[in-house]
Amino acid sequence: MTNAAAKYLNLRQIDIRKVANSYAAQLQLCCPQSPISHSLARTIHAHMIASGFKPRGHILNRLIDVYCKSSNLVYAKHLFDEIPDPDVVARTTLIAAYSASGDVKFAREVFENTPLNIRDSVCYNAMITAYSHNDDGHAAIELFNDMRRKSFRPDNFTYTSVLGALSLIADRETHCEQLHGVVVKSGTGLVTSVVNALISVYIKCASSPLSSSSWLMGAARKLFGEMPVKDELSWTTIITGYVRNDNLDAARQVFEGMDENLVVAWNAIISGYVHKGFVSEALDMFIKMHLLGIKLDEFTYTSVLSACADTGLFLHGKQVHAYILRTEAETGRDFSLSVNNALITLYWKCGNVDEALKIFNRMTIRDLVSWNAILSAYVSAGKITNAKSFFDAMPERNPLTWTVMISGFAQNGFGEESLKLFNEMRLDGFEPCDYAFAGAITSCAVLAALEQGRQLHAQLVRLGFNSSLSAGNALITMYARCGIVEAAHCVFLTMPSVDSISWNAMIAALGQHGHGVQALHLFEQMLKEDILPDRITFLTVLTACSHAGLVKEGRRYFDSMYALHGISPGEDHYARLIDLLCRAGKFSEAKDVMKSLPFEPGAPIWEALLAGCRLHGKMDLGIQAAERLFELMPQHDGTYILLSNIYATVGLWDDVAKVRKLMRDRGVKKEPGCSWIEVDNKVHVFLVDDTMHPEVQAVYNYLEELRLKMRKQGYVPDTKYVLHDMESEQKEYVLSTHSEKLAVAYGLLKLPLGALIRVFKNLRICGDCHNAFKFMSKVVGREIIVRDGKRFHHFKDGECSCGNYCMKAINREVETGQTSFEVVVSKPVRGTLPGMGHQVGLEAEAATIVL
Repeated sequence: MTNAAAKYLNLRQIDIRKVANSYAAQLQLCCPQSPISHSLARTIHAHMIASGFKPRGHILNRLIDVYCKSSNLVYAKHLFDEIPDPDVVARTTLIAAYSASGDVKFAREVFENTPLNIRDSVCYNAMITAYSHNDDGHAAIELFNDMRRKSFRPDNFTYTSVLGALSLIADRETHCEQLHGVVVKSGTGLVTSVVNALISVYIKCASSPLSSSSWLMGAARKLFGEMPVKDELSWTTIITGYVRNDNLDAARQVFEGMDENLVVAWNAIISGYVHKGFVSEALDMFIKMHLLGIKLDEFTYTSVLSACADTGLFLHGKQVHAYILRTEAETGRDFSLSVNNALITLYWKCGNVDEALKIFNRMTIRDLVSWNAILSAYVSAGKITNAKSFFDAMPERNPLTWTVMISGFAQNGFGEESLKLFNEMRLDGFEPCDYAFAGAITSCAVLAALEQGRQLHAQLVRLGFNSSLSAGNALITMYARCGIVEAAHCVFLTMPSVDSISWNAMIAALGQHGHGVQALHLFEQMLKEDILPDRITFLTVLTACSHAGLVKEGRRYFDSMYALHGISPGEDHYARLIDLLCRAGKFSEAKDVMKSLPFEPGAPIWEALLAGCRLHGKMDLGIQAAERLFELMPQHDGTYILLSNIYATVGLWDDVAKVRKLMRDRGVKKEPGCSWIEVDNKVHVFLVDDTMHPEVQAVYNYLEELRLKMRKQGYVPDTKYVLHDMESEQKEYVLSTHSEKLAVAYGLLKLPLGALIRVFKNLRICGDCHNAFKFMSKVVGREIIVRDGKRFHHFKDGECSCGNYCMKAINREVETGQTSFEVVVSKPVRGTLPGMGHQVGLEAEAATIVL
């Protein structure tokens, strides 16, 4: 080669190095990452291609790195594939990128295609980290062992990654000890990052039911104490570890020994206090943070706002909100999103749905949590129409979304819509959780859909949700509302764990079926097991006493509310007490209670008084109560109907006309009575004097046949239950068209011989229908079950499960000018409680004990 040629070649090499350095410097501008990094890198790359520059390894690796960090793996992979022999740096970069994207399979493919002779510890570390970050601890441990077998020396990062993987699968003390020994032998036992990871393993293993939490936390604390150098992660790891294992005292002890104020550690302590319900301690820590000048972040605010929301500290929450608005003028996306979501929850839980909506509407960025929060707001406020509109408008849904809406429909009385939504959830590919099942089962209770409830119960067992508290509580209520109190009791007895809601539901079930003594026994058992009663418990107990006439016991439990349990009685408790006294005819005591009220009596109090007056013929006092109710609830139809019927039973037809005219003038409409029965998985609804059902004429014809047979057995229509001024023959006709009679007759016509006739009615059953069904059950030899607005009646062989007490009560009410058909039955229910039995699930058996 001539001197000239050599000189030219040397100059060209210098130029190429300058160009390469220039490109390298330009690519350096792409890091750290920014929104324009990807476009800038593509521009530089395009310029290389246009100029004919052939980049070498370090430039190509830098381009691949930029593309990977910009989440443009397509460009990175395309460039990687064009390299004839990519080095270990390019391969490791691609492994890490695919790991971050969750594509562990392709990351492993790149790793396997990396020749053994160019692999290094960094390459192995990337693949081990990929498994660890994607929750595959076993694969990470296996690769770690493979690394050592092939004589690659693990470094600090290796042990940190493999310990992170071990924390995913370690559930016994021996797992922690084995890798602890490996770390010590490797000489990395004093490296801060490695010890931090090892402490994390001990802490996570401590939450396993197969291990000793105290021993493992003791080992973690010993490691922490022996560390020569502690960093921020060391302190926060041990403190959060104690918090997660419910040892707040130890967490606070370590916290007090910190040399510096670490925000994460403060947040961990505050979060722990909130989780355990120690709200005052959490707020004290929050105030101390502020006074010490420690920067509050989104985790601090969300914990404190959640505490305020869960405990109803609305004013405290508003103060925190005001502080955020005053001090956090510029916030990042994550900060604003999480804090706004917490604020929405605060406002709706404290009853201010409109303010929650304002926050939601002002959010420039929303996520699924935001939508679920505002959906919960409208559901909790009973604004189901608004909630359904939000539900339909949601850009995406998750199982929580469906569960909130299903439960919302169920709790607000829209049982049919709830069950439809439950089925839609499954059709959309979402598997219902136990809370969704609880909502659907509650819907069955609302609709008295026993068979659907039983099917859901079977599915619960099949899916392994039968141990769920929420589902079990819903089942207790469902079986009780469907009249099978023994099945409800069986569910209660077989639940692996119960809470106060479970006890309340079972006490209510017994009380609703007239088994007051058993309900009180269960309440006493609840107290013996140190389950604290709440205000709902006392409502159920007082209701049970009222239905069973247990006046002395009711007074005693009412007095014990505040004296023994610190629960101040509300208006609903006073209403139950007055109802109890009035039903027992103790009106002077009821008046004394009303005089001693710490507030002005509202509608529930006057309604209780009116019910008692109606039962015992206290017409003057009843009219006074009705007039007070007209003032408080002028649109409530029940008061008008009661007063009208009271006048009708004593023949004051002019007064009846005045009350009905008042209803018309005020635009008050009476709720129409209806009855329904399920036949062949279809619900058939009948109204009084029905002409709309396609087979109603056949029903009337069949009823006429039955009436003739019943007359031969002694049945005589009791026209005193027709509270209208008309001729006797017309009254008999009106009685024959009652909706419950039509529904029962339809069931007798359509259901197979021997099948139970189960009819539901929205209002109380009338005395003539009650008497007619006794004769009807004897004539046709079938069991007839009717649930009216208050209770169940089981008619069999000419008798009712109320032991004829119902008829005596009805007759007494009619003689005194009343129209209530409330029944109190003291017939015991068999089982583990006094008078309670074990046999459940058979309708024929349940029919002998359910009212």
